[in-house]
Amino acid sequence: FHLFHWREPKKSAAAFSLSLLVLLSVARLSIISVASYLLLTCLCVTITFRVYKSVIQAVKKSDEGHPFKSLLDRDISLSSEWVRMLADQARVHLNWFSGQTRRLLLVEDLVDSLK
Repeated sequence: FHLFHWREPKKSAAAFSLSLLVLLSVARLSIISVASYLLLTCLCVTITFRVYKSVIQAVKKSDEGHPFKSLLDRDISLSSEWVRMLADQARVHLNWFSGQTRRLLLVEDLVDSLK
């Protein structure tokens, strides 16, 4: 929320610049290409960081462990209740969308269909 009000200009500028770059990329390239380039960039950064930390650990002869250990140990599994809730919400939205589409395409109300 603070990003939109520019209370922290450096973070806001970085966030909006990145957003603008992604939007321009999507306008120029396909979404799949943009997503794959972003993921490839993330992979390159994380591999470089991991190799850097491994070299630093070898030089200092320390045993700090894996740099992403806390992220790897985090549980990211989805609970069945949460998935059921999302499926129910998706079903409600899909039913509304299909009803609206049917109503507009089959011209239930001429004015609404012409809009």
